Amino acid sequence: MHKTTSNFVQRVWNLCKKIPKGKVSTYMDIAIALGNKNYARAVANALRKSPGTPYVPCHRVVRSNGFIGGFNKGIKQKIALLKAEGIIVKNNRVSNFNTVRITSDQLAGS
Repeated sequence: MHKTTSNFVQRVWNLCKKIPKGKVSTYMDIAIALGNKNYARAVANALRKSPGTPYVPCHRVVRSNGFIGGFNKGIKQKIALLKAEGIIVKNNRVSNFNTVRITSDQLAGS
């Protein structure tokens, strides 16, 4: 863990680490698992500060509609990482979103 990061950021990173290879979750799912759906933007900001893969697999977090969202190394790199893990991406969207999504309940309970 990085000593200079806030408790909130650490909690976001810890939840992100629970997303296994071949699965994705959403900024909103992480926010809800943290206790407030309004934290979604703060979750994105926390992931922007992450040390990245493999320490924090922030490439596994996408928008609630299945679209890829941002990535500090660029969308092409995020898509490449997701595809390498078996995620189907078409037109910047996770095609098999409903079958590979880890929900807030699953994040909070694991």
